[in-house]
Amino acid sequence: MINTHYEPTTKKRSLISHSSKKIAYAYISIHQYYAKRLFDIIFSLLVIVCILSWLLPICFILTKLDSKGPFFFVQKRVGFKGKIFNCLKIRTMVINDCSDTLQATLNDSRVTRIGKILRLTNIDELPQFINVFLGDMSVVGPRPHMRKDCADFTELIPGYCLRHSVKPGITGMAQINGFRGPTKNAESIIKRYQLDVLYIHNLNFSVDLTIIVRTIKQTLHLLLNRSSYNLNEVEEITLTPQTKIAHVEDVRKKMIV
Repeated sequence: MINTHYEPTTKKRSLISHSSKKIAYAYISIHQYYAKRLFDIIFSLLVIVCILSWLLPICFILTKLDSKGPFFFVQKRVGFKGKIFNCLKIRTMVINDCSDTLQATLNDSRVTRIGKILRLTNIDELPQFINVFLGDMSVVGPRPHMRKDCADFTELIPGYCLRHSVKPGITGMAQINGFRGPTKNAESIIKRYQLDVLYIHNLNFSVDLTIIVRTIKQTLHLLLNRSSYNLNEVEEITLTPQTKIAHVEDVRKKMIV
């Protein structure tokens, strides 16, 4: 069972293991924890008031005209220290029985006409700023997974729960490096995990700001060029101090950066 208890600490960030299953979490200083939470509240409140207040009614009308079903899609996701929470999205698919077990794929027949636009521009994810304001998520952090995906990925990568050392984010290190949307293969899962771990080990306000700015730039690129961001087109993010990312072989041997 994943330990959901969290106690901020002033100790230097390091890896610890809980229980015989060796679930590793990273210590986050109390100052970083509360500073990040304060920023999340201010930033999410601004987005809710300045953007969602007028954008959601427009999306509501378009979604309802396009297909039957609820406006919001509420899905159980795995969050901070394994805690399950209700993740909010604008519904982009027709009602189906596989929404909690099957990831969306390219040209997925379940996706509605309006849903394709919302997914391409990531507008469907914007209600998650409500999750940020409520404290379930952060603006920046590893993306939250469905429970099934989290269980499957943990089987592939021992120590995968290290991603849960911080609150899941709307955007993160993996996303600005080209890893958006569904995971296509094991290599993609491992690389996303490595980038999420890199973020946790370099957690600070300047890194969060860099990721937010890169996310905005990429979103504008999508809107202006109407094309998906390619991993080869993305600038590498520079961190100080630079942290080495574990090789695939190291991850498989239960070695964590």
